[in-house]
Amino acid sequence: MSWISGGSVECTVDVDIEKTVESFHAYTVPADIEINPGDVLTLHGVPTDIGFGEQFTMQVRATVERAGPLARMWTRAASLFELTELYEVGFQDAETLVLRPAMHGLGAVGGRS
Repeated sequence: MSWISGGSVECTVDVDIEKTVESFHAYTVPADIEINPGDVLTLHGVPTDIGFGEQFTMQVRATVERAGPLARMWTRAASLFELTELYEVGFQDAETLVLRPAMHGLGAVGGRS
């Protein structure tokens, strides 16, 4: 085990993928293993694309790359800063909102200005 990497572990995970009118999601639930900050979960044998209206529930093999102490500490610190980005939400009255027309296809590119 190093300061950056903590080795790897093989496990099985339950995968639930759905692409329907009611839901569009992909969930993974590891069986008998805890995923910690900084760990990377790689799934093996999962479809990368499903058609509209389809739903899959399956159990697949996965590899968990464990984060070392330094990588885990960095992930926890960085996550605090990313969380605070969610707090930066601004509200503006509809009366003061200025809408600018989209300039699709216009500009210096392509010879038009």
